[in-house]
Amino acid sequence: MPPAGHTGQVSTFSAERLARIDKVLQQYVDENRISGAVGLVLQDGKPVYERAVGWADKEAGTKMTPDTIFRIASQTKALTSVAILALMEEGKLNLTDPVSRFIPSFANSKVAVRNGTTVDIVPAKRPITLRDLLTHTAGISYGTDASVSALYETNGLGPAAGYGWFTADKDEPICVTMERLGTLPFVAQPGEAWVYGYNTDILGCVVEKASGTPLDEFIRTRITAPLGMKDTQFFLPPAQRARLAAVYTGNGDGTVKRAPDGPRGQGSYVDGPRKSFAGGAGLLSTAHDYARFLEMIRRGGAIDGVRILSSRTIALMTTNQVGTLHSQTGLGFGLGFETTDRVGANGLDPVGAYGWSGAYSTTYRVDPESHLVICFMVQVVPTTTDIGRKFPTLVYQALEP
Repeated sequence: MPPAGHTGQVSTFSAERLARIDKVLQQYVDENRISGAVGLVLQDGKPVYERAVGWADKEAGTKMTPDTIFRIASQTKALTSVAILALMEEGKLNLTDPVSRFIPSFANSKVAVRNGTTVDIVPAKRPITLRDLLTHTAGISYGTDASVSALYETNGLGPAAGYGWFTADKDEPICVTMERLGTLPFVAQPGEAWVYGYNTDILGCVVEKASGTPLDEFIRTRITAPLGMKDTQFFLPPAQRARLAAVYTGNGDGTVKRAPDGPRGQGSYVDGPRKSFAGGAGLLSTAHDYARFLEMIRRGGAIDGVRILSSRTIALMTTNQVGTLHSQTGLGFGLGFETTDRVGANGLDPVGAYGWSGAYSTTYRVDPESHLVICFMVQVVPTTTDIGRKFPTLVYQALEP
């Protein structure tokens, strides 16, 4: 169904201009700027562009295919946010609830404040709420900041967790890790700044506490299974190992090489403890699965007779809830998505578009005005490629009035 308030004819695509995407993607593969990628664009739920280029695993000779599985890192946050809001709709929690209602160690939150060359640890001015976590305004970072990094590293977080966000190799449930996080100082006062960090991992633990169900089971039974997302999960069965794309990293000259094993490379998504369900960064998925999830969001919380959230809750998720805390240039942040509030704030995005990305360089946009879902999958960490920024632009330039 069309988004609420949309009028007029929906734009169509120029086949000639869409072909520009093929050329650019192939050039990136040929120049070894990426190993391979999958691009998928839906309009009204139907594919208008779908390509798999290059290699899922160049060294193994495995070609990229539309059903290749990718580490989606922070794209996990949208699903965990939906889980929290589903529990809100059931009356299991309020967005104004303090986190300490579910994780007691957050009852005495502290903040690290720079005072010249020293760092003072002071009490938080108020309790951190679930809304603060959903909007990344709790003051909680990934613990790599100089003011707190030593403390976080000692506790197995921050510099001890890959680039800060990686917990797939931890031999403990996520709530154990998050309870320990609650004893550490944060880097800004609640509600005073937009700080990207462990917020949604904490929410994953809240889902477990509020529902009495492990996060992986909750997401599977309440979101992915009802939507038919068969390839979205926290850890991959060993029998499907060949479907998982390899991770690449930069050479320093714009080209890439295979990333090492471990938290700063291939990760522990097949072999490992399989205990830490990281709501902020842990899921694996395919372009088709993730686009299916986004199409449900675009349609107001339901698709093919399956309702995940109410339309009013979706509106809350996809509109700016933080004013200018996230940016001064027209980008806002809702309850799980970055929002475009001004033309030009995010490439060719129209006002009302929303999306986010993942640390392995995956990215996505939803454009209600043109009924679009844009999903781009690649595996480069840290992000040294600009192809994720180019892909939505290449899609938009192919739209005809």
